[in-house]
Amino acid sequence: MLDKTGRYEFMAEPFHCDFSKRLFMGHLGNHLLNAADFHADHRGFGMTQLNPRHKTWVLSRLAIEMETMPTEYTKFNVETWIESVMKYFTNRNFRISDAADAGKTYGYGRSIWALIDTDTRQPQNILDVEGGAIAKYVNTEKECPIDGLSRVKMGNNARLAASIDTHYSDVDVNGHINSVKYIEHVLDLFGIDWYKEHRIRRFDIAYVAESHYGDKLNFYMEDVADGEYCVRITKIPANGGSETEVCRSKVKFVKRS
Repeated sequence: MLDKTGRYEFMAEPFHCDFSKRLFMGHLGNHLLNAADFHADHRGFGMTQLNPRHKTWVLSRLAIEMETMPTEYTKFNVETWIESVMKYFTNRNFRISDAADAGKTYGYGRSIWALIDTDTRQPQNILDVEGGAIAKYVNTEKECPIDGLSRVKMGNNARLAASIDTHYSDVDVNGHINSVKYIEHVLDLFGIDWYKEHRIRRFDIAYVAESHYGDKLNFYMEDVADGEYCVRITKIPANGGSETEVCRSKVKFVKRS
């Protein structure tokens, strides 16, 4: 049996970095999702095994908390492991560290995933896959020292900050708007002058519903504390219909040192 924890090496390629020559949060998010896919696939419950059975994993919640981001050309590792498994959801954690110095930790991540039927879009019993093979890889001993995932709470003071149309490059292999695209769109609400003085300490996002090609996305922002903002994303379907919530996020910034 493979180790419960998977470790995968990536590089902060220059065109995946921002003006500060550090990795974009969105690209880091993609690397975490890739690591999760590699880990599941190598252990028999990934997309390769699920897609022919009309099933797939969907991300329900994600939190990334970073002390610092890898700089351009830096090779770094993403470790990932399953913290717990329930009938319809599984908790998966991440650690991001320097590939050349395993003791140097950049940050951590937490996530919740659901298994759905690709035809009905309804939840499926995770423990039915390969006789519950995923349970063999639960690791309750490895520490993830960041705060747990929680629902993003918003009041009635959120203001409309932006509206955008969705396009071809927003759509992923599951046919809906890519999970990381929401993160990128939220972070684009802040100007480059803001980022010259601040860095992202933590990003939380909770997905509520799917949106699809052609939908219009509205972003409602609320200031909740110094350097902390909540953003609610809604959709207006391309074929008409009422405005509905897609996801909620919270981003915490700290001053650059």
